[in-house]
Amino acid sequence: MVKIIFTLLVIFSVATKVSANGTYQTSKQFVSTSFQGEVPKSKALWLSADDKLVISEIMSHEYSRLRLKYWQQASETVWVLEEIGKEKPITIGVHINNEQIVDVKVLAYRESRGDEVRHEFFTNQFKSASLTKENMLNQHIDGITGATMSVRALTKVARLALWLNKKVKA
Repeated sequence: MVKIIFTLLVIFSVATKVSANGTYQTSKQFVSTSFQGEVPKSKALWLSADDKLVISEIMSHEYSRLRLKYWQQASETVWVLEEIGKEKPITIGVHINNEQIVDVKVLAYRESRGDEVRHEFFTNQFKSASLTKENMLNQHIDGITGATMSVRALTKVARLALWLNKKVKA
């Protein structure tokens, strides 16, 4: 009996770890969906030293990338960015229109737990969010127990995308 319970516990813990890790949508699919199938040509934003300082402040760590790829059509931009959750990167798509978030989507999640952030009940909190003068979101984002680092990662990426959006519109 003890062996059966132990075996079931091992199977359950392995299944839980496997289910939290995955690719849910490609960058190309997210961009296409955001622009209703009319995908504009991608652009590159080259980052200055001053840009990197602001980005490092938003992300709470040094940011070393030289450029970022984005898509723009009229007042809309789409960003596909990555941030570390607890230990591994999370790929996140952010769609912005008129300085407000239209959609946030977890495209790929590589951590063993905390993938609840990929569900609409969580990502819908970002809709209509904009950036304050202090580069903070203008609305509160509720956390998820057991996914604190992933929640922080999505919140930082949302802030970064809004800041980058302002930069390309300036």
